[in-house]
Amino acid sequence: MNKCFFITGTDTNVGKTIVSCAILQAANAYGYKTAGYKPVASGSEQLNIELRNLDAQLLKKNSSVKLNYNDVNPIVFTQATSPHIASELTGKIINWSLMCDGLHKLKKLADLIIIEGIGGWYTILYSSYTMADWVIKHQLPIILTIGIKLGCINHAILTTKAIIRSGLTLAGWIANEVILPNQYQQNYLKTLYQQIPAPCLGIIPHLPHWKTNFIGNFIKLDKIII
Repeated sequence: MNKCFFITGTDTNVGKTIVSCAILQAANAYGYKTAGYKPVASGSEQLNIELRNLDAQLLKKNSSVKLNYNDVNPIVFTQATSPHIASELTGKIINWSLMCDGLHKLKKLADLIIIEGIGGWYTILYSSYTMADWVIKHQLPIILTIGIKLGCINHAILTTKAIIRSGLTLAGWIANEVILPNQYQQNYLKTLYQQIPAPCLGIIPHLPHWKTNFIGNFIKLDKIII
């Protein structure tokens, strides 16, 4: 039976990709057949004749199942902006069915799928439909990425309440040190432990060069899938 987790964040640039890759690496070490999935990505570069998003490429690299790029990221935009704006600028429709089909395909290939969102919980895809609506449709358990910095407590509480209101399961949260820890670091973490009604699955230290390192050891995988 497949296990799927959706990785959302308290904001953009809080480390959803490092968290997703860390979970994939930890699961690979346990022997799971893993696949990373990023249904929609913006902020990409042209390689040969194809668009490629760095986050999606990292998910592909850290998946134990051999995947084509389009298996990992079926919808991609050049513009580094909200996907509904990129869609309007390019005239490229964000195809809801294509996003769903991609997930169904991966369920046939892997037994653990880590799905990385785009932006925050309520990122708009098109019209009034958000990434959250797609996650609710698939009833995916959530892992919340919290970038540890000033303001993270407020953002974490707001996102947590929104997830719980949606009726979905908040499986856990992961703290990512997006900046070097300061004198209030432990106070932030203590408050998050108190305020978020889900287990902490790991604390990832500030790692500027994480893409070349093994980071799965920072994840407490046994709390959710072992």
